[in-house]
Amino acid sequence: MKYIDGGVCAAKGFSASGIRCGIRPGKTKEDLSLILSTKPCSAAAVYTQNKVCGAPVKVTRAHLENGIAQAVICNSGIANTCAENGEETAEKTCGYLADALGIKPTDVIVASTGVIGQPLPLEPVKAGIPALISALSENGSDAAARGIMTTDTVKKEFALEFSAGGSACRMGGIAKGSGMIHPNMATMLVFITTDAAISPALLKKALSENVKDTFNMISVDGDTSTNDMVALLANGEAKNREIVYEDEDYKAFKDALFELMKELCRGIAADGEGATKLLECAVSGAATDKDARLAAKSVVCSSLLKAAMFGADANWGRILCAIGYSGADFDPDKTDVSFESAAGRLCVCKGGRNVAFSEEDAKKILSEKEIKIIVSIGGGAFSATAWGCDLTYDYVKINGDYRT
Repeated sequence: MKYIDGGVCAAKGFSASGIRCGIRPGKTKEDLSLILSTKPCSAAAVYTQNKVCGAPVKVTRAHLENGIAQAVICNSGIANTCAENGEETAEKTCGYLADALGIKPTDVIVASTGVIGQPLPLEPVKAGIPALISALSENGSDAAARGIMTTDTVKKEFALEFSAGGSACRMGGIAKGSGMIHPNMATMLVFITTDAAISPALLKKALSENVKDTFNMISVDGDTSTNDMVALLANGEAKNREIVYEDEDYKAFKDALFELMKELCRGIAADGEGATKLLECAVSGAATDKDARLAAKSVVCSSLLKAAMFGADANWGRILCAIGYSGADFDPDKTDVSFESAAGRLCVCKGGRNVAFSEEDAKKILSEKEIKIIVSIGGGAFSATAWGCDLTYDYVKINGDYRT
């Protein structure tokens, strides 16, 4: 397995584009993106668990009931959620694109991100589709990644190569997400492409299982969005033996998918609104997988801990506090905590009690851009990792006038 360039266009048979069609007047960035395969793909997706669900999520869920898709269209600026005729707008978007491409409307995945409660104007989307198609390129992943951004400050784009079924396969992804990030599958959108041949059933299984340890383990602000979606398309252009059993080829595919999803997670967490630091909490020694996940996620969700990390304050009591209310079964008297970064590693708690340490050393470690919070909660065999970011003054500034 190795990382390569190309994003969602790294896999054979995929092209992408991103343009500005003018969904929100006065804005200058790209706001409409397209990903297209040369042929129909096995497809799978996971979605937000928020009961207030965006119209594009509902439409895409219906379109993917047969496990097949060929294109992804996504707009930024307006979420098309809690808006009159939202599902009709999403369906019409798919229809306009399908007519222009000569494919089935039901083979289109549609997604939106942005302000909730405003209608998505169809006119600029419809008018922009010819230019969007004309701009399609095997080097178009960068433009597509920019087109799905809202408050993101950097694009999230990765690709890798791996072997399965006797062939070299490629996989790439783009993601957007900066605020309203607290998935149980935030406004978070992720689109992944691969040229591996794999059945829709196993594609769905690999995606759903990996989500538990990747996108469901990140948090920026504790708000689960209405429009979360992670979509995965596999067109088989690598010509590998189709993966139809949970064998070594399936394991290779699932491992590659996990690696890609993990990097996209880190990118989203690091680009949290107003964030200055990426936080990674690694919990070990749990009695169950559930306990490990609950503990790790609770730590990166703690506003008090996030604020302490912004101030480079080694206030480890906030970590134990967060685990204590997480619902995880653990023994506080068997809990150890350390901080680690490029500046070194420091143990600050042993057996649930204070350990003498240098505040000066702690300050240096916690002043780095990436901080690892290492926690052992006992002698169990289970572990989990969660990702988050610090809580800064700028988060409030960004969200104080997000709509206006």
